[in-house]
Parts: sequence; structure tokens; C-alpha cells
Amino acid sequence: MKIRDITTVIEQFAPLDLQESYDNAGLIVGRPNDEVHGALLAVDVTEEVLDEAEREGCDLIITHHPIIFHPLKRFNSADAVQRCVERAIRQGIALYACHTNLDSAFGGMSWYLAEQLGIGKLRVLEPSATDPQVGFGVIGELPEPVETLTFMRQIQQKLNLRVIRHSAITCPKIQRVAICTGSGASLIGAARHAAADLYLTADLKYNDFMTPDRALTVADIGHFESEYCAIQLLFDILSKKMITFAVRKSKYSCNPVNYLV
Repeated sequence: MKIRDITTVIEQFAPLDLQESYDNAGLIVGRPNDEVHGALLAVDVTEEVLDEAEREGCDLIITHHPIIFHPLKRFNSADAVQRCVERAIRQGIALYACHTNLDSAFGGMSWYLAEQLGIGKLRVLEPSATDPQVGFGVIGELPEPVETLTFMRQIQQKLNLRVIRHSAITCPKIQRVAICTGSGASLIGAARHAAADLYLTADLKYNDFMTPDRALTVADIGHFESEYCAIQLLFDILSKKMITFAVRKSKYSCNPVNYLV
């Protein structure tokens, strides 16, 4: 199987032209015509994930986050990014990232997480200027109103969260929920405008928890925690189209943030 055969399937679902201008999605290490025999899916390329790829005979690692996000001026093993890229090149392991294009694709990250949490009637929270079916975040409805704390505890259980940071609970029950996986503070206004009762995202700062009109509860479930679903989403995309190609979900894709609770 050639790399281009695999990336074509991914890009049919999440075209590269959907990625943001600052992003670096796509093939980072390797050549499209290189032959590969197995792919490992992870959130990030780390040394532990590379160890796993070598053990499992995977010569392609597909991640949500691109390992090279800022330009590299040298390769001298000075940090983990340089070490991982050098090692991938030496070992003949291709690296591919599906990042903001997977975030904004129809049926992408926020859609997938919302469906996991039982939220239906979904639509894009912040649509693209050129296509209303793609964009960042989603908003939808629970089948019936649920107590806010009960729903957050359900989220905690389903996603195996150590902690949820949240603002003051503005109403005892919720039904309309907005979600943006990853760093979504910039969409708080869109969630408020869409009359969401609860907005789930990550990487919120202190002032983001201050909701002046008291009309919206915001909750930070963690960056890694909100995007871990990328592994299963990518697995589903590939396994439906490439039945005979070996695709593995990483067991060593770990949260770099630790909690003392």
C-alpha cells in the first residue's frame, strides 16, 4: 500500500484545504509513493508512540497534532520534536497529521464527540464563510432536559476525565449543548449567540469562566481529553474504506498534562 492511497481516504473526509493558515496538516515525513505496511493512530507523535510503531511494525504514524508546528532551523536532537523527526527519518517511518482540517470537516472532531455524548440535531457552531456545512464546533440538543451537574458527571464518566473546570452553573437543567474540541475559547460568543445552555471545550483562561450575562455555563474538559476521540474517528474513516490494511490504535498516546486531585 502506498502512503498516497491512505492519505487520499483521509483527505476525502477532511480535505487539506480546510486547514487553517497557521496549521501544518498533511504528510510531514515521507513521500506519497512510499510503500507502507501498517499505520498507528495517535494524538501526538512522541518517543513512546515511535517505540510502539517499531514494535508493531507500523511504518506510518497518523496523528491529530502535527509534530512540526513551527519551522525547525536545525536537527541536533536538542528537544523531543527534533529527536522524533530524526528517528522517524532514520527508521523509515512516515508521519502524517490531520489537524484543523479534521476539526472543521463535516462529521469531524466536534461532531464525533457530540454524538458520543448523546447530543443530536447537530449543526456547525461557527460555519466557514464559504461552506455552512463545515467550520469549528457544533451545537445540538439532548433528547430531554438534564440536570447540569448530572450531565457533567456523565461526561466525566464517559470520557474518563480526572477533572472538569467549569463556570458558575447558570441554570439547574440544560438541553442545548455546544462543543468545540481543542482550544475553543474564541467560540464562547458563538455558543452564547446560539443560546447554548452549556459550552464544552478546552484551554479556557481565568476570565473565560466569567459569563457576564449569566446565560451560559462553560466547561473545560481538557485539550487531550477533548481530542482523544481523533484516534477512533480516524480508525473509522480508514477501516471503512481499507479493509485489508493494518490500522492500529495507539496504546501509548498519553496526556502530557497530569493532575493531582
